[in-house]
Amino acid sequence: MQQRPAEIVDLKKDYVEGHALPRAFYTSREVYDHDIAAYWNQSWLWAGHVSQIPEPGDYFLFDYGPESIIVVRDRDGEIRAHLNVCRHRGSRVCVEQSGSARSFVCPYHAWTFDLSGQLRAGRAMGPDFDPGEYGLFPAQLRVFQGLIFVCASDSPPPIDAGLAKLAPLAEPFGLDNLKIAAKRTYPVPANWKLALENYMECYHCAPSHKEYARSHTLKAPEQMDRLMAPLQERSREIGLPVEEMDQTGPNAPAPGADVYYRRYPLYPGYETGSRDGHALAPTLGALTGLDGGATDIQVGPLNNFLVYADHLLGYRFIPRGLQETDIELVWMVRGDAEEGRDYSVEDLTWLWHVTSLDDERIIRHNQSGVNSHHFRPGPLADMEWGITGFYQGYLAMI
Repeated sequence: MQQRPAEIVDLKKDYVEGHALPRAFYTSREVYDHDIAAYWNQSWLWAGHVSQIPEPGDYFLFDYGPESIIVVRDRDGEIRAHLNVCRHRGSRVCVEQSGSARSFVCPYHAWTFDLSGQLRAGRAMGPDFDPGEYGLFPAQLRVFQGLIFVCASDSPPPIDAGLAKLAPLAEPFGLDNLKIAAKRTYPVPANWKLALENYMECYHCAPSHKEYARSHTLKAPEQMDRLMAPLQERSREIGLPVEEMDQTGPNAPAPGADVYYRRYPLYPGYETGSRDGHALAPTLGALTGLDGGATDIQVGPLNNFLVYADHLLGYRFIPRGLQETDIELVWMVRGDAEEGRDYSVEDLTWLWHVTSLDDERIIRHNQSGVNSHHFRPGPLADMEWGITGFYQGYLAMI
């Protein structure tokens, strides 16, 4: 188990339930380093999609903090994940973000690893050297309906039962038959927790996201509830289940094993999350039309997906430093959709591009205020329930 620094022990004592976290959780280098070791390295992380590595030898890297994970399809077609750390003196083995390789050759001393992670050759290491003892460290891996999740821990959170319950709810979207249509990164000078917390609540949506607020009812729970029954009728008509699943926070079977599914209505006149309310791409999976709804899916505490009937948006908040975070958005459409014919990247990305620009500004100002020695954690609103659930799991894991 990761040793807890004394500062974190004291900070946890200072935390008042129902309030924001104390200042040092967002400003301390010691806390940040512990976050990576005890939280990120112990959590399931969405790395990508099977469509990114269609052929044997195809690979991509998923990086966060000081860590790097190689996701590769091996010669037998199996997807594997390896820690991108040479077993000799620690160099990165893969230095390109994606590509195709017959093997992985460390650029420092040319130790050569096959796609399965085994060391094929350690140059001039002597007769007593056993290559079998020095393969790449494996990362844990789960592929859920085409979505690839990795975990650097030998004992990852028990997510399988939750994924089994989620499977029939997500199945109609055809998540395994998607492709990446666009990917954008929005760097923000803030601690990763402030970026994630911003996503976990819609208390700020009405005053801060004018474009989003025109179409999404999540900003107004009473209006959302009023429109829910008509949405569920439309959802059934196009082949979507209407059940909800909340295995997060106090409902999670263990810290880090969060799984969540809920579909909610858009405002009348909006079939999907677009500028004009009209379809942006062909309908996903087995769906027979658009129902004017959006689905929030959460897998683990750090992986969020927003799924409309015609496209999916994946959200990641990747730590790069103590107060450096990349907000990364990935737009996905049906695998056979053709750009220029079936969808426009500009139209597809418009809503969440402008919303993410808002978020960058909001989070940047949030961090500036939290950096003040006069910051005192205030009480959370009822609409910030998602943050409360995040705190519960986070504090348990660190």
